[in-house]
Amino acid sequence: MRRAVAGSVALAVLLVAASSGYSGDGRTADPAPTAQPRWQPGPGLAWQWQLDGKVDPSADVPVYDIDGFENSAADVARLHRDGRKVICYVNVGAWENFRPDKDAFPRSVLGEPNGWAGERWLDIRRLSVLRPLMERRFDMCRDKGFDAVEPDLMEGYGNETGFPLTARDQLRYNRMIAELAHERGLSVGLKNDLPQIPELVGDFDFAVNEECAQYDECGLLTPFVAAGKAVFHVEYTEPAGEFCPQSRRLRLSSMLKKPELGVWRRPC
Repeated sequence: MRRAVAGSVALAVLLVAASSGYSGDGRTADPAPTAQPRWQPGPGLAWQWQLDGKVDPSADVPVYDIDGFENSAADVARLHRDGRKVICYVNVGAWENFRPDKDAFPRSVLGEPNGWAGERWLDIRRLSVLRPLMERRFDMCRDKGFDAVEPDLMEGYGNETGFPLTARDQLRYNRMIAELAHERGLSVGLKNDLPQIPELVGDFDFAVNEECAQYDECGLLTPFVAAGKAVFHVEYTEPAGEFCPQSRRLRLSSMLKKPELGVWRRPC
């Protein structure tokens, strides 16, 4: 009985020491590491979006959005050394025949071509099939040191995909994508999908938009700005002098780019 009591007391002492950071040999134990908070980009933050080839670090901006497959951990680290945050572009809505994981996608989830060479829409209803594939892609982003993910083609339900996708299907899939990013400590952006912003603004850390000015839709992005979240926005054909005044008023992070998304940029 005394041995059992002594053991209980010793255990209690050890537990108290552990909780206080005392190691028992006169030294203070190192505190347990704590998870870093996710990066939260705020409205109006300048950025560069380059998906054509390896990143060129010449743009003097605090945020870079680059292709996750085409760029290495060393490329990301170089941008970090220059004080930049780095977003990992990954296609989550279409299969691409030029990616190294193309053979991991079963033919049953491949739909109609989406207008880009070598791409076909995915059947986003098949969460059990697509989840592990997207987990591996997001693992790649995390392991290369990216701060965030830009998941592309998140509005298949509004297109001719070859599948009877609904808005509900899209909400479920997009929320799964946000969850996968957050589980890995990555921020995540809602790409386009303007009609579902009211339902999804709480799930995403920022927005990425193409051509809201051309289609007179930029006002739909204001819930992100109101929540203190960046809206990274580009136009391709509208003159900067026409859309930049509204962009500045709405606090969007806007610039004019060429559709191939190379190095050239004209910011507002």
